[in-house]
Amino acid sequence: MKAVVYKGPYSVEVEDVAKPGIQHPNEVIVKITSTAICGSDLHMYEGRTAAEPGIVFGHENMGIIEELGEGVTSLKEGDRVVMPFNVACGFCTNCVEGYTAFCQTVNPGFAGGAYGYVSMGPWAGGQAEYLRVPYADFNCLKLPPGDEHETDFMLLADIFPTGYHGCELAQVRPGESVAVYGGGPVGLMAAYSALLRGASKVFVVDRVPERLEKAREIGAVPINFAEGDPVQQIKDQTSGAGTDKGVDAVGYQAMAHGMAREEPATVLNSLVGTVRATGALGVPGLYVPADPGGPDEQAKRGMLLVSIGKLFEKGLRMGTGQCNVKRYNRQLRDMIIEGRAAPSFVVSHELPLDQAPSAYDKFDKRIEGYTKVVLHP
Repeated sequence: MKAVVYKGPYSVEVEDVAKPGIQHPNEVIVKITSTAICGSDLHMYEGRTAAEPGIVFGHENMGIIEELGEGVTSLKEGDRVVMPFNVACGFCTNCVEGYTAFCQTVNPGFAGGAYGYVSMGPWAGGQAEYLRVPYADFNCLKLPPGDEHETDFMLLADIFPTGYHGCELAQVRPGESVAVYGGGPVGLMAAYSALLRGASKVFVVDRVPERLEKAREIGAVPINFAEGDPVQQIKDQTSGAGTDKGVDAVGYQAMAHGMAREEPATVLNSLVGTVRATGALGVPGLYVPADPGGPDEQAKRGMLLVSIGKLFEKGLRMGTGQCNVKRYNRQLRDMIIEGRAAPSFVVSHELPLDQAPSAYDKFDKRIEGYTKVVLHP
């Protein structure tokens, strides 16, 4: 089968690899109909992780079940399904408590597993024609048959739940104001989710024109940090008070206002300055324990200079961690079905799988309006 294979920094190729087969009675084989390129994939693509050449990328996957293990009970051949990017068992302590991003079973020695991602277990990615899904009864979310809402449902694998998770971590409530740092796919989903949850005013901070325009289109207030300190811009529009809540949808590859190099803690520190005293921060943006491309020795070790004193002084709360997709995906699916949510506004390009190398290059360079790419094998 064809699959997107990591070759080294800034290089992926579509190659022939072995088609997966059933290895355990609880598994299914899914024929992929849609799979997306995620901003998290770019961390590996850019050589900013310990990823070794040969990984098949792709943790945002949906398709049609082609083959079932004999132990699968709730699914059948031909079912249309979308899989959380989290590979989870469903029965360990963390899964039972709803923390499927921190499954203790699927990646021995580490809490959490994912398809096609470095250090996240032996699970091949789905930027391919077929995907092996373990613990399928638990991991597959069934969808209505046909092809309606294909790109909306595709986003249930990761970025729509992850954006919603950022709001959940920040405990966004109706009527509150929210600052979302990062206008990429997850940031736009966080802003969209804040609005769905009833936020009165949502700011989106970025510098890419296409992203800021999409933020404006959904009813958020765009803040271009290339035009001035975003903290001050937001305070100027909130009578000096700042916002009630904040979401970091950027992570460790952040660029500071007025600087030409990365400043990994800049978004966290900006949020500490933006959010009013006793507010809360949600941090779904990715931070890593080691960054080979970090701008200094501390950053390379995952050690960042965060304004913990000011965070403490203001009595701010902070929630972090990858999204437990299964906490949200059923409800968000039903909102899509009922016409209450249409997250596919964030998708800029739908392309055949063989155009993946070009799509990675353009998405990484933020050119030609590339904001979210869905591949169709």
